[in-house]
Amino acid sequence: MGKKELLSGNEAIARGAWEAGVRVATAYPGTPSTEILENVAKYKEIYAEWSTNEKVAFEVALGAAIAGARSMTSMKHVGLNVAADPLFTSSYTGINAGFVIVTCDDPGMHSSQNEQDNRRYAKFAKLPLIEPSDSHEAKDFFKEAFKISEMFDTPVLFRMTTRLSHSKTVVELGEREEVPLKNYVKDFRKYVILPSNARVRHYVVEERLKKLQEFASQTNLNRIEEGDPSLGIVTSGISYQYAKEVFPEATFLKLGMSYPFPVDLFKKFANMVKRIIVIEENEPFLEEEIKILGYTGVEGKKYIPLCDELSPEVVRKGVLGAELPHPEPLKSVARPPVFCAGCPHTGIFYNLWRLKATVTGDIGCYTLGALPPYESIDTTICMGAGITNAFGFELARGKDFSKKLFGVIGDSTFLHTGIPGLIDIVYNKGITKIIILDNRITAMTGHQDHPGTGKTAKGEPTKAVDIKEIVKACGIDKVYEVDPHNLRGTRDVLKEVMELDEPAVIISKRPCALLPEERKKQAARPKRKVNPDVCRGEKCMGCIKLGCPAISMKDGKAYISELLCVGCDLCIQVCPFGAIS
Repeated sequence: MGKKELLSGNEAIARGAWEAGVRVATAYPGTPSTEILENVAKYKEIYAEWSTNEKVAFEVALGAAIAGARSMTSMKHVGLNVAADPLFTSSYTGINAGFVIVTCDDPGMHSSQNEQDNRRYAKFAKLPLIEPSDSHEAKDFFKEAFKISEMFDTPVLFRMTTRLSHSKTVVELGEREEVPLKNYVKDFRKYVILPSNARVRHYVVEERLKKLQEFASQTNLNRIEEGDPSLGIVTSGISYQYAKEVFPEATFLKLGMSYPFPVDLFKKFANMVKRIIVIEENEPFLEEEIKILGYTGVEGKKYIPLCDELSPEVVRKGVLGAELPHPEPLKSVARPPVFCAGCPHTGIFYNLWRLKATVTGDIGCYTLGALPPYESIDTTICMGAGITNAFGFELARGKDFSKKLFGVIGDSTFLHTGIPGLIDIVYNKGITKIIILDNRITAMTGHQDHPGTGKTAKGEPTKAVDIKEIVKACGIDKVYEVDPHNLRGTRDVLKEVMELDEPAVIISKRPCALLPEERKKQAARPKRKVNPDVCRGEKCMGCIKLGCPAISMKDGKAYISELLCVGCDLCIQVCPFGAIS
């Protein structure tokens, strides 16, 4: 028996990749998937990279698989939208060495802009879908996914969910399988998807799907767990754990490979039970597959909510209409999310609020600029849309309106999908102004490096791309760099560009306040204090409007917490009475 460790689902996938002989791994960070590549990068046998976006990550890994190396790519659920173009075509080309795509869905939207169920992608792209139910299965099923990929000449979609990615169970470790690099043979008809070749490949895909469906009823990834025949539960993924806790005596059809649907295995299961309930998060994916077979009496979404994350409590209440007795939860103090003390975004959004600007936002920590006290962001759609939404506003409302219009985007996000939008503004003669919030890291997902930081995913030094030079190369002549902790200087630049009749880019440049090197600098700075004799307190509230979490009101006067203060001096700049020193 091998050594056992307590691993999260994401850590288990990384281990499974190493044991499966993976040579190339790519990703773009995004909760809940980020820790997969962070842990893969620890294995010296695997090349690991943070790619500029999910489409790039997908195509790099696919290229490596076609060239003969077992490869993987991982991303959060919305990231697969970015990579959808190569995803669908890769179903036609097939692979050479094994290729597995990990999608980490986010039921309940803990850190996402929507709640899409990416099992739909497997059926849409006609790819096999694998869903583990705990960390041990995540590791073992990941290895199995490569075998299926090579057995059927297909990419494999591997679906995780937030609860599974971040919860830990015991995993038995194995040894790495050294999988030799496969021979690469040029194959024009397979890998060059001209229409004439694609038409032929479509038939190959359909034939493959039939074989995969037969395999789904034979693989050990799917199993019947015999129990009380009066109730049959069909389930997959983390939903299996919830259902098993609520109905431990039932008969289960537990699906680890949920697409193509195992028709023959299901028919055997259906003949064993009197009643069938499907328990699954979000979409009625399995329920629909069963009803297509003509089993109209099957129940599922009749009891299980379509929205939000499941839990044993939700399953119990949905199916049985009952709850277990539980203690009243402790009452916690409501605290609105705010920027961290010393966050470089504070200076920008404080000024945008004062200037009453219209702002189109993007995906990142700075989305908090939409909340009080600034309430400065009008839209947040997806990565890159901070720039393109702004140009849309200009087209709809005219150039006069757009003078007080700013699109904001982070440094990592600009490199992800911001550049084409900026080119679009220049090419189509817009005057939209863009602010790139360059905090020198991919902050929101946990400080992953990107092409602008000068470090690789393995922490090795590399050439850092120059965002200012990229902006110029896009055709922007007016490029400014500001320090957002200099409030007056930043505001002067914002006012200056508002008068321009041409597009401009402001690069707000200051490292994230939570970076280790920044925290060392903060520790050396003096903590700021309020002189209560000078402070006008509730008659002013100027420093409170800064939104710094270190500042609050105490006994009618402003108060700065020494524990939270980082000595950034922003509060000194906003106090009109010199009460802070």
